[in-house]
Amino acid sequence: QVQLVESGGGLVQAGGSLRLSCTASEHTFSSYGMGWFRQAPGKERDFVAATDRSGVLTYYADSVRGRFTISRDNAKNTVYLQMNSLKPEDTAVYYCAARHPVISGPYSNSASYNYWGQGTQVTVSS
Repeated sequence: QVQLVESGGGLVQAGGSLRLSCTASEHTFSSYGMGWFRQAPGKERDFVAATDRSGVLTYYADSVRGRFTISRDNAKNTVYLQMNSLKPEDTAVYYCAARHPVISGPYSNSASYNYWGQGTQVTVSS
């Protein structure tokens, strides 16, 4: 069982930046693909960004490409989401997720992930 703990959310003005972190309990963290998703009130959970187990391959939703950067430090069992040029429409609860190495399917599909964190709130004021 992999436990994921997110941190780094908060309130920021439009145009500002935040960096989210997600730390995993699993010592085999480097075997897992990792993703970030977000859910705004009354909306479905949407894909934001993902990376393969090495951190070499990265994937982004069109809405965040060029503004957000996903990265990972396997030595620290941590994946990051650097968010720049934030917009009010980025307001949501952000979740990190881990997918077991045997899982296939698009990184953008939430059904491809086995483990989820509890979420961290990001609020962008206009």
